[in-house]
Amino acid sequence: MDDKQMLHDTLRSARDDLVGKLDGLGEYDVRRPMTPTGTSLLGLVKHVAGVTYGYFSASFGRDPGIALPVTYDDDDPEADLWVLATEPRAQILEMYTVANRVADETIAALDLDSPGQVPWWAPDKRDVTLGRVMAHLIAEIARHAGHADILRELIDGQAGRWPGDPSIGHWTPEEWATHRADVERAAHEAAR
Repeated sequence: MDDKQMLHDTLRSARDDLVGKLDGLGEYDVRRPMTPTGTSLLGLVKHVAGVTYGYFSASFGRDPGIALPVTYDDDDPEADLWVLATEPRAQILEMYTVANRVADETIAALDLDSPGQVPWWAPDKRDVTLGRVMAHLIAEIARHAGHADILRELIDGQAGRWPGDPSIGHWTPEEWATHRADVERAAHEAAR
């Protein structure tokens, strides 16, 4: 497997991990703010769709001829991180699919060292390559997938990349409570 394919596979995996956190949840749970800053699962998907689209179209002078169906508010700098009641989940998921298709088409069309320019970056950092943008987006999406992992655990206790993920202990609620108590006790002891 060459470097480009490895990066692309890693990007796809991070994208799948993020959107997979919505599976099985109702409208309220995917939209509700789970942190003091208002982070929600569907808001993370909306944000990643927008940045994916921008990085893989505008940064390489590619016009996919598709406008993303999203509502942004110039007065709200966080508008891309939350979802209006009037924005159906299906619309956000379609936007995510379109953005990822644009990314895949750009990746297929260009070499890793193909030049681009990120217009919203500082002038001395704007010049990039496809490889640099892929690495940046892998880090960005993986970061948000990690946020989504925690949000999903807070919503319904599901932990890991998917239900039954073998990398997560499969303990009873009582065993998890004991484990959490051990972690809490260690934190208190360390703080003394």
